[in-house]
Amino acid sequence: MLRAILWDNDGVLVDTEQLFYEANQELFRPFGLELSAQHFFDWYLADNCGAWHLLEPQLTAEQMDAERSGRNVRYAARLASEHIPAIDGVAEVLAALVPRLRMGVVTSSNSDHFDIIHQRLDLRQHFEFVLTHESYTHSKPSPEPYLLGLQRLGVRADEALVVEDSPRGLQAATAAGIRCIILRNALTRHHDFPGAWRVVDTMAQVRAEVEALMAEA
Repeated sequence: MLRAILWDNDGVLVDTEQLFYEANQELFRPFGLELSAQHFFDWYLADNCGAWHLLEPQLTAEQMDAERSGRNVRYAARLASEHIPAIDGVAEVLAALVPRLRMGVVTSSNSDHFDIIHQRLDLRQHFEFVLTHESYTHSKPSPEPYLLGLQRLGVRADEALVVEDSPRGLQAATAAGIRCIILRNALTRHHDFPGAWRVVDTMAQVRAEVEALMAEA
C-alpha cells in the first residue's frame, strides 16, 4: 500500500536545473573552460562529482572552495532576482495528493537556496518536512537522504514512492529500496533511466501513475 511520497526539488517541484547549469558555466568560463550540457548531465546529474577536476591543474583546494562559495552566492542572487517557476501542474498535483498521502522533500539543494526559491511559491505547505544538503552526511547518489526521509515519515520503503529527475537521484532511491518515478526535463530527456519504476515527461503523468498505484491497494 502506498502511504507516502518523497519529492526531489530541483527539476521536480521547481524549474531550476537550467539556472544551476548556467551558474556553473559562469564559474568555469574565466578559466577558459566551457561546461557543455553533456558535461553537466554526466558530472552533476548522473554523478555528484561536479567539474572541479578540470580546475585541479590551476587551483589549490582552498581556491576551489572559494570558487564554490562564490558560485553559491551568485546562484542565490539569481534565484532572488529572477522568477523561479514551479513545474507546470505541480501545485494541483500536490493539492490533490496531500489529503491521501504523507509527503516530504529530499533535495541536494542548500537550505538557503531552497528557502529563496520557495518564499515566493505556495508549495511548502504540502510537505511535513524538507531535508536539504545540510540534513545528511552523504548526498545522492548515496541512499542516506532517502533512508532519512523514510525514517522521518515512519514508513517502510515498499510503502513509499520517490519522484526524481536525475540519474543520481534514481540511484539514491533505488539503493534505499524505494520505487522511483523519473520526471524528465530538457536536460535529461535524452536519457532512458534504466531501473526507474516509471519514466514520464509531465506532472500530469506523475499523478496518473500515483493514482494507478493507489488504486491497486
